[in-house]
Formats: sequence, C-alpha cells, structure tokens
Amino acid sequence: MTYIKRRQFLQFASSALATVGISQLDIMRQSEQYAKVVAQNTSRKLALLVGIDEYKNNITPLEGCKNDVLLQRELLTHRFGFNDKDILTLTNAQATRQGILQAFEQHLIDQAKPGDVVVFHYSGHGSRVQDKDRDTPDGLNGTLVPFDSSLPPNGGVVQDIMGHTLFLLMHALKTENVTVVLDSCYSGATKRGNLIVRSRDGGSNFLPSPAEYEQQRKLLAKTGLSPQEFINQRKKNVAKGIVITAAKRDQEALETRTSDFSAGAFTYALTQHLWQQIGDESFSKTFVNVRESTQEIIWNQEGAGERQIPEIEQNLRQNSNTSIYHSTLKALPAEAVVTDVNGDEVNLWLGGIPSQSLEGFNEKAVFTVVDANGQGRGQVQISSRQGLTAKGRLLGTTRTQLQKGTLLQERIRTIPKDLTLKIGLDDTSLDSNTIKQAKQTLQAIRRIEVLPLEKSQVHYIFGRMTKTKYQELQQKRMPNLPPVGSFGLFSPTLDEIISTSFGDTKETVINAVERLQPKLKSFLAAKIVKDILGNTNTSKINITASMVVAGNQKLLAETFTTRSIQQNIGVGNRPQPTKPIKFSDLGVPKLPVGMKIAFQIQNNESAPLHVSILGIDSTGRMDVIFPYDRSEGATIIQPRQKLLIPQPPEPGENPTTFDISEPLGFGEAVIIASNAPLRDFIDVIKTLANTRGIGNQRSPIPNITGDEFLDLTNSLLDDLDRSTRGTTGNENTQLPPDTLGSDATKLAVMSIPFEVVA
Repeated sequence: MTYIKRRQFLQFASSALATVGISQLDIMRQSEQYAKVVAQNTSRKLALLVGIDEYKNNITPLEGCKNDVLLQRELLTHRFGFNDKDILTLTNAQATRQGILQAFEQHLIDQAKPGDVVVFHYSGHGSRVQDKDRDTPDGLNGTLVPFDSSLPPNGGVVQDIMGHTLFLLMHALKTENVTVVLDSCYSGATKRGNLIVRSRDGGSNFLPSPAEYEQQRKLLAKTGLSPQEFINQRKKNVAKGIVITAAKRDQEALETRTSDFSAGAFTYALTQHLWQQIGDESFSKTFVNVRESTQEIIWNQEGAGERQIPEIEQNLRQNSNTSIYHSTLKALPAEAVVTDVNGDEVNLWLGGIPSQSLEGFNEKAVFTVVDANGQGRGQVQISSRQGLTAKGRLLGTTRTQLQKGTLLQERIRTIPKDLTLKIGLDDTSLDSNTIKQAKQTLQAIRRIEVLPLEKSQVHYIFGRMTKTKYQELQQKRMPNLPPVGSFGLFSPTLDEIISTSFGDTKETVINAVERLQPKLKSFLAAKIVKDILGNTNTSKINITASMVVAGNQKLLAETFTTRSIQQNIGVGNRPQPTKPIKFSDLGVPKLPVGMKIAFQIQNNESAPLHVSILGIDSTGRMDVIFPYDRSEGATIIQPRQKLLIPQPPEPGENPTTFDISEPLGFGEAVIIASNAPLRDFIDVIKTLANTRGIGNQRSPIPNITGDEFLDLTNSLLDDLDRSTRGTTGNENTQLPPDTLGSDATKLAVMSIPFEVVA
C-alpha cells in the first residue's frame, strides 16, 4: 500500500483527535463527571460580538467576519442558553474605535456582576504598534483594527485598540467568568495565494493615538492599578479568565471559503465543534480539539494548516476546570436549529455542519426534529440554502410543534450528480494566452470547474514553476522540486506544490492539462468519499474501527461514530486504548516503513453491516484494502461481532498482509459501513481485480487510476442512493433526480489517518 506524503492531501472525514480516539474517548467518558464540576446556571450571561469586513480608510476588506458574529450568536443562544437581549453585536460601521470601547464598558463592565459570564469575540484585522514600554523584544503590541482606523503609507498614528487596553477592559470586569476570542493576527500580509489573511500592516513606525493613552489612563483610575502594577501584571498573564487567539504571534489568521460562504477558519472550527460536542468538557480539552480542527479546515480547503495554530492563555482564580464559555450545554448536539417558523415553513441555521460537507446539504436534504431526549419527532426538508442559512418545510408526519430553537439532526444528504473539482489559474505565472488555453482544456474535462482566484474557493491552482517560486520553495528545503518552467498544480496558498503533478519544461499547456486529467478525477473522487460523505459525527450506525499492529493487535488508532457510541459511554465495557510510542503534530500515530498492520471492525448494531476499507495515496491513486476476495458476502460483519482484517488464511493459502511502505508522510484509511448491500460497488471491485489478474487472490487491489476511482465512487453513490430513496419513513419525502441521497441512519464513513516514517 502507498500513502499520502504531502500534508495538503490530508482531508480527514473527522478531526484527527476524534479519529485517534484516545483523547476523544477519554473526553466523552469524563463528560458526565465534568458536568458536575461546572458552575450551575449563573445569574446572567453577557456577550459582545464584533465583526468587521468593510473598513473606512482603504484597508483591505475581509469577507467572513460578519458571519463569525452569526456563528457565535446562534451557538451562544441555542447551545449555551444566552438570552438574545444579552448579546450585543457590532458589525462594520458600528464597530468604530469609540463604538467598541463604549460597548465593552456599557454592555459588559457596567452590567456584569460577580458570578456572571462574559464573552467578547472580535473578528477583523489585527496589527501591531509601537509599545513605549517594550514588553516584548520587538517592542510592539498587538492591536485590534476598528472600522475607522487607517493605514498611513509611511507609518504614523493609527486609531487601533491596543492589547494593553484590552487587558485593562478585562481587568475592570467584576466577574472571573470571562472568555475572549480573537480571530485576527499581526502578520502584516492580507493575501496569500487564494487565501485572505486577517491582518493590516503594522510595526514600529505605527503609533498609538493620544486617545488610546487617555483611555488607558481612565481605565487605570477605574481599576485602581498603578502604572507599574499594570506593566507587571500584563507581563505575567492575561487579566482574567480565558483568552483564545486564532494563531500564534507570528502566524496568519485565515478565512475559509465555500462556494457561497466565508468565515474565519478558527471561528468556524470552534463553533462547529461546540455544536457537535457530546456532554460538557473542560476548556482545555475543547481547545485541543478546536486547535486540531482549525488546522484540518485549513488543510482541507487551502493546504496550509501549519501556518495557523491557535493559542490559549488563562488566568482562572476560581474554577480551573471550567468550560470554554463557563456554562453547561443546554441542548443536544445538532447540525441545524430553527430560527423562525411561519406555518409549515421554517428558517434554519446550519452551524453544526462541517464546511467541507456543505455541498451535500442542498435542496431536498432532510433533517430529523429531535426532542430533549434525542428522540425523533418528525422531519424538515430543505427547499433552498445560501451559505449556512436555509429555508425548509415541515413534513406531514411531524409529531411536535416547531418553534425557534428547535434542534435538527442530519438524516439525508443530497449530493449533486455533477459535483465538481474547482481549479484556479495562476495569473502570476501564466500569460493571458496560456490562461485561455488552460481554461478551455480544463473546462472540456467533465466535472472540472475553472474559477477566478480571490473570489471563490478553489481546491487546487494550475500554474507554472517560476524562478521566484522555486527559490521560495528551496528556502523551505522542499525536496524534489520540479524544474523552472514546468506546469503543475499548487495548493491554494501558491506556496505549496503537488509534487507529482509537474511535467517537463518542453510540455505544452494543453498536454499538461491532458496529463493531469486522471489525477484531477482522483482528487474529485477522494473529495466525494471523504468530505461529502464523511459523517463520523452524525452517523446513526454504531460502529468502531481500529488500526492495530498485526500479530499482537496492539492498538494504534481508533475511530467511531461519536453520536452512536455515546450510549456506551461510562459503562466500563470498552478497553482503554494503548497509546502509540510517537504522534505527529496532528496527533496521529507515526508508523515505520515495513510495519505490518491490521484493522478491527466492531459491529455494535443488532443487524449485519457491509464494510469496505479504502487507502488513498498522494498521487491520487487508491488501493482497495477490503474486501479482498471480491464477494458481497465477504463484506458482511454479523451483529455484535468483531472482524479482524486481514482474516487468517484458509488452509494452504498464503497469508494476506498490509505492509506500511513508502512514500513517507501522511496516510489515510477510509472505512465505509452500510446496513444495506453495496452491490454496484462490489461489482466494480470485482472488475478492477479481474483486469489486474488477481480476481482469485486474497490481496488488496493496488494502483487504481483516476477514472477507476471515480467509477468506484459513483457506484458507491448509486448504492447509497438506492437504499435511501423511499425508505425515509415519510411518504412526503421526495429526492430530485439530479441528486444522490445518503442516509445517516444507513451509512458511516470514517477516516483513520497516520504518518509513515522511515
């Protein structure tokens, strides 16, 4: 088997922590005990949410900051029990320097009492200004950039809000239950390839305004701190509570795009995790999960996860085991919530859906209405969707009265038959004639969509290796660089390459696109299987998949459907995982070349399950790991039974082995489980085996091409669609002919990532 060797290919169906299982299972087991530790309902919960996309004075606009405010508002209201009247939002022109400071003082400082909860969220540009006290070696202090700040071409005074001022604002609060979330950065860059960076230029030639120092003087008088105490305390720690930043001091806070929605990658990861969280957990455990999910979003959509690693600081004087918002969860995990009702028509907020899966929630997608105990009380079907807002209709058999705040869980995804892979063209390395030829050739490939950069999400960028790019990649010590002048694929950041995608320098642009056609089809197939179908958090099938060392069956990694496995938490009947010796930065196990592995699949259902396992490598090729004897019966795992893969050989047969092999880097196994037969899928597998002359051998099917991978994916979608239509439990549910249905009660698609090392 060959595996992923470049990080930009790592598109997990769920977060790395959830897939490893070691940390996630501990979190879930502790949730019941933890709920007893968190303080009970406090007297009041106050929030100030700031999001600035449009700036007054020629500062580069952003796209997702207002959406961040919506993400937080809906989450705080419907999962943490904040009252609408206690959440104040400031967006764009409302978020002037004076407007933010006044709102913080009047809404938070003046109203919060001891024991209350305070949340302050800021999404917008960050920057840095000269710090006269030089708290840090570079002599700079981070700032928030309000709507009415500026960008002097040669430096000068700016109307920013300093981090020092934020410290004093927090210090003035009368409660210790404070959380500050800052989705901004200080890198100075505003664009990175097709990415938007939340940073305005800054540095030692940018100066705080006199009004800023006057504000600090007033706050010092209000708090009773002397100037020296102020300096000493801010050097030591944050003022109080929890402060979470979207990136490290020298990193970039990025925005993530879908086809019709933008948001801060960090804010999206944070709120989506909290919508899916089962039971209460401490702020530290939430942060670990969200940090990994943020990197996952950036890798999935932009191929640049290592450039944004969130950070957290805390100064908790009372409850050091508090939750991230100092509150217990008020509702079950959910993908959607009702925001308005008009007869049988409803408006929905889809805040619990992963960004990479949004394309699977289109017209006619179905959600289940759930009560406080998680029991289904009817269905809602989407009639239209724009970003994370949707309109739907109540289906006839619903047995409950819908109202604002009613929670919905996924039932059926509707996947377009013409789902596309989105490619951008690099106008910095291609001239206008080459761009025209590349666009025409790419658009001739079925299900490939060419989109303009900086306006749409793209999965890859087609371009040419220039001398400048070559030198930049050399400085990163990237091995096996393609020659200057060759055509190939870049990540959306334009500073990472898909190394196996480049040809020689004599190749024409038309020949280059034709050469890449199989690879592009493989990337599309992988996206469908892992991103569009991946449903670890929402599947209702109760299944656990483990990767183990062949022979001694030592546990290496584990994944499970979190919503279904919840019923087994706390009963003490699950073995504790054995931690691998080493983990990668993403929390996945490092497996040496030559290591022999196996898989254990546990069917916790009362009915049989049909299971397959796929492996995908960095060139876009796929291996069928299981079933390896090509029969439909071989995929079945009986109720309450565990299957070891590969199975022991029959008498006289050679044993089947799964050996970890080069290339080095990240690898992934995708586990597919269905309670309905996958007949078309198995038929394609049989054909693939026969064309390779291994139809009668018990072995994986290697080196599946792009066309074959896409055929296999399409056959899987056809099987899932056939089992979905007409079996939703509601005769009024109709799926359009141009979509393929996938039922969360019938399918689980999970991923086990790992890293291959020498």
